[in-house]
Amino acid sequence: MDIVIRNATPEEYETLGDITARAYLQDGLLDFGESDAYLGRLKDVAGRAAAAEVLVAVADRRVLGGVTFVPSGGPMADIARLGEAEIRMLAVDHTARGRGTGEALVRACVERARATDGCVRLVLSTQRTMRTAHRIYERLGFVRVPERDWNPIPELDDIMLLTYELTL
Repeated sequence: MDIVIRNATPEEYETLGDITARAYLQDGLLDFGESDAYLGRLKDVAGRAAAAEVLVAVADRRVLGGVTFVPSGGPMADIARLGEAEIRMLAVDHTARGRGTGEALVRACVERARATDGCVRLVLSTQRTMRTAHRIYERLGFVRVPERDWNPIPELDDIMLLTYELTL
């Protein structure tokens, strides 16, 4: 199966939003489950596409997953600093996992970061439990940067996102 990585089209936004939401829910990544406020942001692919670049992985005309690439800051950036691009909301449909889809999406972000003027680093946040994703990042040369770990909901002490970076 050949996987093609390209920009998402508006006709694919709802499908990608559903895949992303389902992946986060099924993997137990949302602390408040179906009532988690972040679920709405995961589903809002049109909003992401208006502020960043949303990529999809497609095979046989079927969307397998997607990722948001945030070049050099912008409103979608959580942790990117000057000269950094950021990867956000990587998700692959459960039925398409284990085929290199996630890695292909991350590689596409690396290529885009390298092609972005002034970009010297690519960063991302991940949860401790996302070990498969961690292996992808490390295989592609990303390293942990514990001093940049952060809590997206400061009023809750038990949430900490891990930070990885790739120097370009």
